[in-house]
Amino acid sequence: MKKLSELYEGYPDIIINDIKINSKDVRENDLFVCIKGVTTDRHDYVDEAIKNGASAIIASKEINASVPVIYVNDTNKELVKVCQKFYDFNENMLQIIGITGTNGKTTVASIIKDLIGDSCGYMGTNGIICKDFNRKIRNTTPDADRLYKYFNMFSSSSCKYLAMEASSEAFYRNRLDGLMFKVGIITNITEDHLNVHKTIENYVLSKQEMISHIALDGVLILNTDDKYYKDTREKANCDVLTFGKENSDMQIMSVTEYINKTDITLKYNDNLYNITSPLLGEFNVYNLCAAMLALLSLGFNMDYIISRIESISIPKGRMEFQKYSDHYNIIIDYAHTPDAFKKIYEFLNKVKKGKIITVTGAAGGREHEKRKDIGRIVLNNSDYVIFTMDDPRWEDVDSIIDELING
Repeated sequence: MKKLSELYEGYPDIIINDIKINSKDVRENDLFVCIKGVTTDRHDYVDEAIKNGASAIIASKEINASVPVIYVNDTNKELVKVCQKFYDFNENMLQIIGITGTNGKTTVASIIKDLIGDSCGYMGTNGIICKDFNRKIRNTTPDADRLYKYFNMFSSSSCKYLAMEASSEAFYRNRLDGLMFKVGIITNITEDHLNVHKTIENYVLSKQEMISHIALDGVLILNTDDKYYKDTREKANCDVLTFGKENSDMQIMSVTEYINKTDITLKYNDNLYNITSPLLGEFNVYNLCAAMLALLSLGFNMDYIISRIESISIPKGRMEFQKYSDHYNIIIDYAHTPDAFKKIYEFLNKVKKGKIITVTGAAGGREHEKRKDIGRIVLNNSDYVIFTMDDPRWEDVDSIIDELING
């Protein structure tokens, strides 16, 4: 809680309880910011915000209002500034590790949290999590009005570190403007979210926005085996650490996969390390390496990191292994891109002793173009397939399944 006069000099001593950008969320004595989205201009909802209790408005064009209005040139940029001031945010509040990439964001962020321990929080697809709370959130990467509120919550819970997922859409919609990461990770880049970005070129550029969010004393961590590594590396103007199978700071020397664990040999600073990981699949070796490099860049030593690897908890729905009997196993995964499905089957084909039965679907309202590829990969790698519902939204389930099997 702050007074409006504390946020903007010369304005009345009106109490501000919170900052909101959605008029439906506004409550008594909130400050409403009229940001402009791709399809929505929040200036159109000022009346509703005031009706719901807004005590002041931030706007960039003339409006009629019965409460004080602060006029600025750009409400989207102002939102970040006022949130930082309202929640007393500064770069020393948290050491933030930002993770972007097509696949692996949730897993890498979760691994980092587990490796560091109670002094690290997590923000992303699975919610906001630390030792004091575990809550669901609307977006993988929230808008600034909630983002800085959550930062304040983590800091108040004695978190020194935060591992957060940074989605391509968050970069595209400027949700992360003004935020600098102590560590930034790009796990990989393959085709995804073209419903938002329209072209693969736009999508890649959106992921590469991570480069401009690295703090002056920060580090960018890249996957040398990724298709876009060289292009990203050339654009980087900060310290870079790398992981992969060739010419990397952390080199993957060998991987032996089992149905319930993975044995790994890594090379770092000319030393070899033999590690047993509870994470399944070679792609999770890459995720683990990214997380390990993040901790090393933050000053943690290798012995400490390795001592905590066996106790990593598998993120829910991320190659989650469940043994039900000696006759079959179940693995649950969030895969929703062709590349993710390919990697799962690469693992399963190495460790299977019987048949592969796949139960899958595709979410409605997005990216029709990748359904055929996913269906083809699933059918070519399974003995049996059950195509079923996966949040169809407004689409017909049978039509979605027809697209999946059309290849």
